[in-house]
Amino acid sequence: MTAESAEWDARYAGAEQVWSGQPNTALVAEVAGLAPGRVLDIGCGEGADAVWLARRGWDVTALDVSQVALDRARRHADDAGVEVRWLHSTLTAAPLEAGSFDLVIAMYPALFKTPADEAEHVLIDAVKPGGVLLVVHHADVDSEKAKEHGFDPADYVSPADVAALLTSGWKTEVNERRPRDTATGAGAHHTHDVVLRAGKVVDAA
Repeated sequence: MTAESAEWDARYAGAEQVWSGQPNTALVAEVAGLAPGRVLDIGCGEGADAVWLARRGWDVTALDVSQVALDRARRHADDAGVEVRWLHSTLTAAPLEAGSFDLVIAMYPALFKTPADEAEHVLIDAVKPGGVLLVVHHADVDSEKAKEHGFDPADYVSPADVAALLTSGWKTEVNERRPRDTATGAGAHHTHDVVLRAGKVVDAA
């Protein structure tokens, strides 16, 4: 077990439920009109987004570093009567085939930045031509307050970091700050999100 996995396992084990249990509102808004296909859910947590997608006919692969979270997510999927492929792994170590997903989502991902932008490239490369990348993170994060809780936002990948690496083979469809309204769960105090949605053009290499 890695230190990152142990840290997240401890966080999830400290509460019966960490997140709201509801699908992300930006996910619902941006994906509702897409035809179902293969989707990769990065940092799936307790599985609310993965289950929502599976219920709508998506072939879901969901990844997280926490086995505790994945066990809860699996129970959630079983209760909903849907099938999800669960991966216990970091993004960069996961056995993912490039260009194999119609949709790749990262909802508030805790992806460490590296000099070679490894996590960002895996995110981008996983999308097939004609597919969509959706990255959502909290806006207006108070860095000093976050540091008091042992979290430095500057250490983690943001939607802006991903957007900066999109080449001419991509079309940015949404890149905006928008209000969020989540009444329960660990992120309920955040009032706005940054939403990045980009499509990979069909003839992109």
